Amino acid sequence: MPITTPRTLSGFMELLPPEQMKFEKIKSIIEGSFRKFGFTPLDTPVIESSEVLLAKAGGETEKQIYRFTRGDTDLSLRFDLTVPLAKYVAAHAGELTFPFRRYQIGKVYRGERAQKGRFREFYQCDIDIVGDGELSVINEAEIPAVIYSTFSELGLAGFVIRMNNRKILSGLFEALGISGKSADVMRVIDKLDKIGADAVQKLLTEEEGLSADTARELIAIIQSNDTTALDSIAAKSETLAEGLSELNAVLTNLRAFGVPEENFRVDLTIARGLDYYTGTVYETTVTAHPEIGSVCSGGRYDNLAEYYTKRRLPGVGISIGLTRLFYTLNEYGMLSEELSTAPSFVTVIPMTEDFSHAIAAATEIRALGVPAAIDFEAKKVKAKLSAASKLGVPYVIFIGEDEIAQNGVTVRDMANGSQFTAGLAVVSRGLSDKYEEQLRQKPIK
Repeated sequence: MPITTPRTLSGFMELLPPEQMKFEKIKSIIEGSFRKFGFTPLDTPVIESSEVLLAKAGGETEKQIYRFTRGDTDLSLRFDLTVPLAKYVAAHAGELTFPFRRYQIGKVYRGERAQKGRFREFYQCDIDIVGDGELSVINEAEIPAVIYSTFSELGLAGFVIRMNNRKILSGLFEALGISGKSADVMRVIDKLDKIGADAVQKLLTEEEGLSADTARELIAIIQSNDTTALDSIAAKSETLAEGLSELNAVLTNLRAFGVPEENFRVDLTIARGLDYYTGTVYETTVTAHPEIGSVCSGGRYDNLAEYYTKRRLPGVGISIGLTRLFYTLNEYGMLSEELSTAPSFVTVIPMTEDFSHAIAAATEIRALGVPAAIDFEAKKVKAKLSAASKLGVPYVIFIGEDEIAQNGVTVRDMANGSQFTAGLAVVSRGLSDKYEEQLRQKPIK
C-alpha cells in the first residue's frame, strides 16, 4: 500500500522526548505554584457549542475560531480559557464557594497565520479569582505575588511585573475630554511598546481624531509613569481618583506579599487592549530580553459572565502562554543544560533469566517515588548501558547471580562510571535522596 509521508501541521508544536521532558518540568512547576496559593484545578471541554463559545466574541477573535459542524450541531474549538471559565461559573454559581479560585492548564486553538513563536495550538496556564457581587482589591495584589513565585521557582531571575489601572487611563481620558473615544484610544495606547510614541501619536490624531496637543499631552503623561503628577488632575475625574487609590492599595499590599521592589513597577502605558479589563492590569517582561514581549499578562474585570447570567461576577486573573514561553526560552538559550531529561532516574538491568529480583527491586524503588525502568530486552549489557546513557539516565542497577546471592544490587553512577554493591534498602534510600535533589533543579538558567 502507498506510504503517507508523516508530517505535522504548521503552527503545532511537536517535541522530541528530551525537549518534552523540559516542557513538562516547566508545566509541573507552574501548576505546583498555582496550587501553593490555594487555586483549585479546573478542566473544561476543548469543544464547545459555537453559540456558547462565541457569545462574547467578535472581530479578529471570531475570524480565528476553528468552527465546524457535526450533524446539526454547530461546534467550535476553545480559543482561550477565560470564556469557558465564564460559562462554567455561570452554570455552577449556585454550587461554587466564592471567591472561586481556579487554575487551568490546557490547549487552546486559534486559526491565525503560523509564524515564528506564534502557534495555532498552544498551552495556556491561567489563574482567576472570581467573586460573587464584590471582590476585594487585595486580590489584585495577590496575583503579582503568584507571578513572582512562579517565575522565581522556574529560575527566571530577571523579570518585571509592570502594572497599571484601567481606571487611571479612563479617568485621564475624562479629564482630557476624550472619554467618548476611550475604548479606541486604549487600544492605540496599548501599541506604545510595539510601534513607539511617534507612531501612536499619528494614529491618535489621524485615526481617532485627537488634536495634536491632546495626543502629545496624553503620551507625555503616561510615559512619565509618575502617578503623583496625576494627583492634581484627579480632581477633574472621580474615575481617575478611584484608579489611583486602587493602584496604591495594590502596591502597598504587594510589598506585604514579599514581592521585591526590583520585580515590579508602575507603567502607565500598560492598557491591555481587551475591553473587559476594568481595574488593575499586568504585563510581565524578561529584563534581559524586552523584545520577547509579555510572558504573562492579565487583569481585573468587573463582570466575567455577563453574557451568560445576570449575576455580577467580578474577578481578576492572569495567563501564561506556556507554548510560546517554552519556545522563546529555547530559542534564546535560556533553558538549563543541566536539567535532567531522562524518563527515569534509574534503569534496572537483570543479568539472569529470572526477572523476579529485578522486578522486586524496581518496585521497591518506585515505592519511594523514584522513577525506575527495567530493561528486559535480550541485548548485551553494553547495548543496554548505551541506551541508558543516550536517555541520560543517572543510575543503572545490575542484578546478577552474585547480587542475588549477596541479597544486594550493584549500582553504577553513569556520570563517572563508578559503581558499588549494597543492600537494596540502602540503595533505595540513597537514590531517593539523590532524586529529591534533582527535583529541585530549575529549568531556566
